[in-house]
This record gives sequence, C-alpha cells and structure tokens, in this order.
Amino acid sequence: MSALEPVDERLQQAMQRVLLATLPGMLVLFWVSGWGVLINLLLAGSSALAAEALVLRLRKRALMPSLSDGSALVSATLLALALPPYCPWWLTVSAAASAMFFGKHLYGGVGKNPFNPAMLGFALMLVCFPQQMTHWPASHGMDLSGGLQQIFGIHLNDQPDAWVQATALDSLHINKSLTMDELFAGNPAFGHLGGKGIEWVNLAFLAGGLWLLQQRVFSWHAPVGMLGSLFIISLVCWNGSGSDSHGSPLFHLLTGATMLGAFFIATEPVSGAKSPRARLLFGAGVGLLTYLIRTWGGYPDGVAFAVLLMNLGVPALERLVATRPEASSP
Repeated sequence: MSALEPVDERLQQAMQRVLLATLPGMLVLFWVSGWGVLINLLLAGSSALAAEALVLRLRKRALMPSLSDGSALVSATLLALALPPYCPWWLTVSAAASAMFFGKHLYGGVGKNPFNPAMLGFALMLVCFPQQMTHWPASHGMDLSGGLQQIFGIHLNDQPDAWVQATALDSLHINKSLTMDELFAGNPAFGHLGGKGIEWVNLAFLAGGLWLLQQRVFSWHAPVGMLGSLFIISLVCWNGSGSDSHGSPLFHLLTGATMLGAFFIATEPVSGAKSPRARLLFGAGVGLLTYLIRTWGGYPDGVAFAVLLMNLGVPALERLVATRPEASSP
C-alpha cells in the first residue's frame, strides 16, 4: 500500500492546483451571473461525492483514498461551471451523478475513463433536457433569494418576471438579418469583443490556465492546439461584419466555454492523448469541431461534444504519431 501513496499524493496535489486555478474564473462568473454559480457548485460537488461513495460501496471498494484524491470534486466543479447557473436542482444533481456513474466508474474508476466525465454529464443533460439547458441569466443574474427560488422551483410573488436572455452564441446562431456591428451595438448579450461579461470570464480562466502551465500540471500542447485551430478556422471563415458573419476569431476565443475547455477540459490526462504530438492534434480537433458545431451544428456552443468526439479519436491519434519516436512531455 505504501508504494501507491506517492502516486495518490501527486494526483491529490494536481487536483488541488486545478481547483485553485478555477477560482479566478469562478469569481468572475459569480460577478456576472450571481448566486446560482455557487449554488450549482455546492449541488454538483455534494452530488458527485455522494454518487462516488455509493458506487464504491456497491463495488465493495474502500471509500478512501478515492474520495480524498480530489478527482470527483474537480469533475463536479468543471461541470457546475459549464451548466446554466439557474438550472433546476435536479438537473445539476443528475449531471453530477451521470458524470460519476457513466463517465468514471462504468469503466473502472479514476485513470480508466475513456471520456471526460464532466463533459459526458453535461452532454447527457443537453440531449435529454435541452430546454432547461438553455436558460442562461441576463447580466448579474439574481440575488440569493431569487436564485434559490428559481433553482428549487419555489414560486413566490417577488420572483423576477424576466431573467433569461439568449447568449451571444445563441444570438449569432439564429441571426439572419443583423450585422455584427448591429449585434454588438444593440444586443445586450454582446460585450466589447465577445459575450457581455463572458469575455471577462474567459480571460479569468485563461489566467488560471496559464498558472497551471507554469506549475507544469499539464503541457502546452492541447491548449495551444485547441486555441490555435479555433483561431485559424474562425479567421479563414470570417467574412467581416455582415449579417451572414460567423464571428471574428477574438469573438470565438472570448465567448462560450472556450478557455474553460482549452485549459481545464481538453487537458484532462486520462481521456486525452498521451504523447505530445497526439495532444497537439487532439486540441486542434477540439478547436475545429467546436467551431463547426457553433457555426453549422444544432447547438450554440460545441466544446462538450467536440471533446467527447475527440476522446473517441485518441487511439487513432496515438497510432498516427507513433510512426516516429518522440520524447515524453510533462
């Protein structure tokens, strides 16, 4: 047992650093969307830990150190940050439980999952409950009382009449007549370069991700691959500010879950590629698929589906780059 302790300790330290790196984005998202962010985090975290404990009990496995390694809490945190802040409580609980059941323990637990657990839980909810997954709040969301009412379905007289608004990606996805200049000037979902408020959230997640790179929690290959390919494809397909525009490269980099996906999702070590060149290709595939889904797919943001599709392609990527030897990367 002692031989396994250093491995568990390294995993725990890495998970702690990832959680710490999410704090800037978490705080800015709280400033933008309100108390629903913190309520989601509490619901997702407690549900994920409870689901993990239940599965471990059913598998007759020791609860520790699995519950204490931090992997379930990291998956729950990333899932909660990706979910709409005021979605129903049962949706957050279902998403977290699905991430643990189907994304992690169905394949044997930590270190064996072929899919990113957080994104699998998110995608399942998006497919099963598309209406609830599109309720995004207007800027600055609600106060604590309004958030609790909305999340737990308590209908009181002082509940706000209209608190939902289309996101910038939603608005661009369905836009047929307005130019980009008109959208930025007149649509409240648009900020300076991307989604209003969300552009600052993305910059905060970028800061946390760069700190993780500095700490060598993961290598640069997947984030650079994703952001680079998203920038290139959006630049190539960008046709200015006309009504048929798909958005500028900066718009796509600073809108939706781009930076969360690049630094916290695409870098997941188990479901992602292992060799450096394969990680670079993995990230590039995620960026390309994200743009294609955003622009021509049925969903405004495609990060979750892009990651899951590239998870399927990891074995092929590893075989593709195995023709030439390469040094391993941290």
